[in-house]
Amino acid sequence: MQAYPDGLFDFSAADLFTMRVSKAIGLGLLVLIAGSTSLLAADARKPSAQAPSLLSEFRMGFSAQDPWGPEGDDGSANLTGEILLAKPFTASDLFTSYFIPRPHFGGSLNFDDRTSFAYTGLTWTFDVTPSLFVEGSIGGAFHNGKKEVHDPLSDRQSLGCSPLFRESGSVGVRLSANWSVMATIEHLSNAGTCSENRGLTNVGARVGYSF
Repeated sequence: MQAYPDGLFDFSAADLFTMRVSKAIGLGLLVLIAGSTSLLAADARKPSAQAPSLLSEFRMGFSAQDPWGPEGDDGSANLTGEILLAKPFTASDLFTSYFIPRPHFGGSLNFDDRTSFAYTGLTWTFDVTPSLFVEGSIGGAFHNGKKEVHDPLSDRQSLGCSPLFRESGSVGVRLSANWSVMATIEHLSNAGTCSENRGLTNVGARVGYSF
């Protein structure tokens, strides 16, 4: 670039090239800053990733106490509750994931001071349709019932020992993404490991809330 006495400047080709490069760099930086700001704002609007929850579902309901045995002769009932934990690991395909169980913990509290129990085990859930599902579970239960009953008129079962094996089956309907209702039948017995093995069978209905 060369200056003249009248204050005018004569820009050489090199000077013009430098100015154009500087302008291009400035515009590029401006676009980069604006783009970065937009990306950061978009990331800020995204929901933050949450760690997987340990809890999977909570259930509560009522059941008829052993309708086919002496503990249910006069319509004895229970308050039931159950917590299901998340699956310990996941599978890449839906079919395989059905065979991965959820651990559960639960209890049944009798209203008439008959056999109550707490239990734990594993639950398998299979979808029949998007709304209809079936379940099976197996585990063990600790109870406060009678181990041996010699009075034939007693309103208690002869359960033989504690803990007992517990199996259950359910048919349920999903009302929404979180809520479901199900009918459940459960059976407790010692599978012949004790002298007494009458067992205990309860039938009931429950409401579930998935987390």
